[in-house]
Amino acid sequence: MGPSGGGKTTAASLIPRFWDVASGRVEVGGVDVRAMDPHVLMDQIAFVFQNNHLFKTSILENVRAARPEATREEVEAALSAAQCDDIIAKLPEGIDTRIGAAGTYLSGGEQQRVALARAILKDAPIVVLDEATAFADPENEALIQNAFASLAEGRTVIMIAHRLSTVVSADKIIVLDAGEVVEKGTHETLVAAGGLYARMWNDYNKAATWRIGASGRTSAAGATSGHERPESSTEGEAI
Repeated sequence: MGPSGGGKTTAASLIPRFWDVASGRVEVGGVDVRAMDPHVLMDQIAFVFQNNHLFKTSILENVRAARPEATREEVEAALSAAQCDDIIAKLPEGIDTRIGAAGTYLSGGEQQRVALARAILKDAPIVVLDEATAFADPENEALIQNAFASLAEGRTVIMIAHRLSTVVSADKIIVLDAGEVVEKGTHETLVAAGGLYARMWNDYNKAATWRIGASGRTSAAGATSGHERPESSTEGEAI
């Protein structure tokens, strides 16, 4: 994580060789990625980006694109693990429904869940999540977060996130700023260090409790805007 333009997506893109390093090296399993067959390397990595798009074909084939030989049952299991049961239930032909046909479209958050099903079906040992909840509403974000549990099990996950609630439980948080690693550690150690991460965490929590007061002025929990008292509210996630 880190400020916009800090180099997060660029760093993650070095793993599948969307770009190559100018110095140093990136290793997967102790092997320099530049020395690996590109097909072998890509078989090891699954991606979920912030702006995933589905193909104009059925849900079944959209998910099966990750592993063409997968059975229908395996696709259904991946969709269920990605919290897509409610999506499939409302489609006229279930997983055989063609996206973009007869006015059948999915929201951004629903598309993300189908993309997660694709990544789960691929069953790659490395998963790169680049702002996977960026365009999701609160309901879809909660379902996507649940799907992460299935996707992350037994795998190495590189997660790029602006919503800091998504990285709190990470084994290691790496803070990038202007292309440099400025901090790394767990959430607790980074908050205690009082550096860039701690400042961003504080700002995130202020944003999460922001609301409009009775007079129409903006305020945050525990603070007043002008002389009015802020209305009581329950602290929630940023949306």
